[in-house]
Amino acid sequence: MTKEELHGLTKEEISQRIREGVKAIIEQVLEEEMTEHLAAGYRERTPSRRGERNGHYTRSLITPVGRIEQLKVPRDREGTFLTEVFKRYKRMTGEVEEAVLEMYLQGVSTRKIAAITEGLSRIRISKDAVSRIAQRLEEELSAWRERPLELAYPYLYLDASYFKVNWGGRVVDLALLVAVGVNEEGYREVLAVEPAGGERKEAWRNLLKGLIERGLRGVRLVISDDHPSIHQAVMAELTGARWQRCVVHFERNVLAHVPQPARKVVAEDLKEVFSMKRRSTAESLAQAFIERYRDRFKRAVEVFARGLDEALTYLDFPSSHQRHIKSTNVLERLFREVKRRTKVVGVFPNEKSLANLATVVMLRASEDWALRRYMDMGPLWAVEGKPTKITT
Repeated sequence: MTKEELHGLTKEEISQRIREGVKAIIEQVLEEEMTEHLAAGYRERTPSRRGERNGHYTRSLITPVGRIEQLKVPRDREGTFLTEVFKRYKRMTGEVEEAVLEMYLQGVSTRKIAAITEGLSRIRISKDAVSRIAQRLEEELSAWRERPLELAYPYLYLDASYFKVNWGGRVVDLALLVAVGVNEEGYREVLAVEPAGGERKEAWRNLLKGLIERGLRGVRLVISDDHPSIHQAVMAELTGARWQRCVVHFERNVLAHVPQPARKVVAEDLKEVFSMKRRSTAESLAQAFIERYRDRFKRAVEVFARGLDEALTYLDFPSSHQRHIKSTNVLERLFREVKRRTKVVGVFPNEKSLANLATVVMLRASEDWALRRYMDMGPLWAVEGKPTKITT
């Protein structure tokens, strides 16, 4: 198939071709299994032959690429052949279970889930089965949220996003507080996922206290937006840690006071300041920015000058880390994924439903992050005069 032909296919046509390919592969594997089971190929006569083929029967199979119809399964005359590809009569694979968990996370009742699965695929999953799956999920999510933190986390990101939840009989915007850390080995981890009534100082302090009780230590820098409650909680609970004001949020705060026609040019000047790797250079460009726009955009310059020092904290850390620690983009991407997954929900039926679905997204992100190092921590230890990773 040429590239032009491929581009001309619709998404459904591509999916169908993928399913056909998967079907052909599975059917070939089944035939190979039958050959091994009988110790003879199709119509092959050998002294070691252990039986006869007896045609095929068809069945459907739900796979990660969709439902495969009319799958041809070989059959032997004595009925002793059992394939390892799928257990006999088993039509619920991990994808169906995944769909059940997704509905449960979104707050769909066990009775409705049972009806939906039967209507979609003619596979009846009982309320008891749904409850067992849900209970297993609850235990896994709870254990993960409460896991001990055994390593040090030099960098800690804090942020919140809001979701509509039926809370106390009315729909409210509930805050989802999230903490992400970069551990002493340079890997990212989601450390906390907590719904809260808002971003009050007490909510953030409780989150940090919980992290400390689980073993959080070695925090050098906290990265967040300019929410006063976060700043106050960090100063109260993480004594000695420095604070980095998210540069992306800071730029937005400044640009909010610049007229739209001039915003693009001012934004480019701002980005130049925060693209520098040396504090002296960044401060020189910042001073030039202030002088250039002082008379035209007085309020914007006031916001810029007042928050500049907090926005440049990242420059006191290794240059190879700076692009990672000057903003909360790592959390912004997580929140976008949660919102994408929750778009169909609209309003969560309760706080627990929001926490569970968000935790699943965060857990999967952490699993992906564990496969690749986010940053080399060697330069940080070198700056601090430590030949090896932090141990206290």
